[in-house]
Amino acid sequence: MIGSELQILIQLLAKLPGLGPRSARRVALHLLKYRTELMLPLSEALNTTAQTIKICDTCGNLDTQNPCHICINNHRELGLLCIVENVADLWAIERSGSFKGYYHVLGGTLSALEGIGPEQLKIPALLQRVQTSGIYEIILALNATVEGQTTAYYLADALKTTNAKVTALAHGVPLGGELDYLDDGTLTAALGARRQL
Repeated sequence: MIGSELQILIQLLAKLPGLGPRSARRVALHLLKYRTELMLPLSEALNTTAQTIKICDTCGNLDTQNPCHICINNHRELGLLCIVENVADLWAIERSGSFKGYYHVLGGTLSALEGIGPEQLKIPALLQRVQTSGIYEIILALNATVEGQTTAYYLADALKTTNAKVTALAHGVPLGGELDYLDDGTLTAALGARRQL
């Protein structure tokens, strides 16, 4: 029904997050419809990105240089380190503009079921970095999942030997959130993290 080149494109698109075979077919058809305006510039951008983007050896961020722009920024707070699961989490915190320290990307979370231990993540590099960098506070900005919380507890225990204070992001009712629309886990976390007014 369709040529092998187009079938390969569809199969590759279907591997992207949020796209299945049907969505991949629609995307492929859309790209072909707008070949000059969209498909060719996209292929050039993908090629350029694949050749120029590097992983920062210090924090794990993606950038065109190594170390990345965040790690070489002398205006950031030197002793403040935020631990995140992945680069998307780092970008989300940076987008907020509320954090002025440095980052460490773990590359995932601990998961016994998937065989992911500390050695598969950048936990040994984190521990070495904390020992040698004069960090006074470590913020664990991990997702509120079972794996995220397991990783947070593991890190809190592993970091006890350092002089750094270990904190975690607050979990609970979001600003502007209505209680009726929140899930049970969020409400439970909010009640547990209540504070005096």
